[in-house]
Amino acid sequence: MRKALSDVDVAANLAAVAARIAEAARAAGRSPESVIPVAVSKAQPLARVRAALEAGHRTFGENRVQEATAKWPPLKAAFADLELHLVGPLQTNKVGDAVALFDVIETVDRPKLARALAAEMTRTGRRLTCYVQVNTGEEPQKSGVLPGDADAFIAACREEYGLPVAGLMCLPPMDEEPALHFALLAEIARRHGLPLLSMGMSADFETAVRFGATHVRIGTEIFGARPAR
Repeated sequence: MRKALSDVDVAANLAAVAARIAEAARAAGRSPESVIPVAVSKAQPLARVRAALEAGHRTFGENRVQEATAKWPPLKAAFADLELHLVGPLQTNKVGDAVALFDVIETVDRPKLARALAAEMTRTGRRLTCYVQVNTGEEPQKSGVLPGDADAFIAACREEYGLPVAGLMCLPPMDEEPALHFALLAEIARRHGLPLLSMGMSADFETAVRFGATHVRIGTEIFGARPAR
């Protein structure tokens, strides 16, 4: 049965996720503080988002620029230390809105987008942390640069476009062992000296922590199921 808004204890869920991250990090010989949960609030009611903020959480993710633009400006004005990540695909015609609102773009995946982001950051003076999204499963329906093209694309983003790329992001296929994909992403990041890895979601974030994730994208484990539209 789907929970009512009042039945979701967001603060308790955040604490439970933090405990699981800490346990996974210690098992991997890492500091729990080296892994940040990105609370993915796509289609979640404002009451749940506010509950997370009131519990002290400050790192959030949104999938769609339009939804985020309607939801986040007043929250960012109220919470100056809030960090908002774009974790869904970005169309080039939304680059202006994205650069104005977000602090991190996790889904850089093609030259046209990289050029547009670099130009907008130069125009506005806002330098957002960027991740290159790698389609580790080479799935045609998903965004992301193919693994075989990743080295050249990362180099172009940094050297040709001047984009501040600091990490990589992936979304493994649903029906494959995620560890293989996390290991591949970590190896690509190692080759380029990239310190940040956004990988792992509600179902597999503990595995991602084992392979070096610095950011794990958690939605339902924090906010509960999204309400029916």
